[in-house]
Amino acid sequence: MTLQKLLPDDIEALAQRVVDENKAAGRKIVVAESCTGGLVSAALTEIPGSSSIFDRGFVTYSNEAKMEALGVPLEIIETFGAVSIACAWAMAKGALAASNADVAVAISGVAGPGGGTALKPVGTVVFARVVRGHEGAPEGELKKFEPTSRADIRSEATICALELLLP
Repeated sequence: MTLQKLLPDDIEALAQRVVDENKAAGRKIVVAESCTGGLVSAALTEIPGSSSIFDRGFVTYSNEAKMEALGVPLEIIETFGAVSIACAWAMAKGALAASNADVAVAISGVAGPGGGTALKPVGTVVFARVVRGHEGAPEGELKKFEPTSRADIRSEATICALELLLP
């Protein structure tokens, strides 16, 4: 019997590290995904034993879903847009509040091939991380991936999100 792999080796290896290191740290995680469409959750749940650290995942692709499921304020979307650190931070805060997790990571971006603008071209992806009990400035990052393909942008965003989930 041949074992079929769902994800590339690099993503699977990083997901394994996330599971192992969070298990060792006694942390549970939650993810809020937009442009990755559940790839981060899929990577984590591909790892046997991930149920010990993975609380839940939210795929909030539309602005309405971000507002309804995660409590992202309409004002943030209207003022900064869905692809903004402010929106990603609100997504992460909302995911943490709606879960039993210790840390949340959120991802939102423009995977292409369309949808980009001069200010937010295809390949623009924002990330945010919120840790329960840690107050202070939001932890966020904006990255611009080379728009080689939609799949490449989503894969790179998945890797970055997994890296943010390492303790």
